[in-house]
Amino acid sequence: MCLAVPVKILRVKENGKASVAQGSGEMEVDVSLLDNPEAGDHVIVHAGYAIEILSIPEAEARLELFRKMAALMEEDGA
Repeated sequence: MCLAVPVKILRVKENGKASVAQGSGEMEVDVSLLDNPEAGDHVIVHAGYAIEILSIPEAEARLELFRKMAALMEEDGA
């Protein structure tokens, strides 16, 4: 199963890429599919591509769902 993950853009680079916060680390994603991505934007990333800019409330709601899913998986021993 593939999931689109919400992350926060830390830096936008000139090459259509951006550094994003993922957990306690960083990764690089392609932001060329988005109109005017900026540092501080929350985006959905799927297969290395940012595919949607989220509002802060929407990003927080989706991150909360991921936390709940992780907690349920822990309870089930997955």
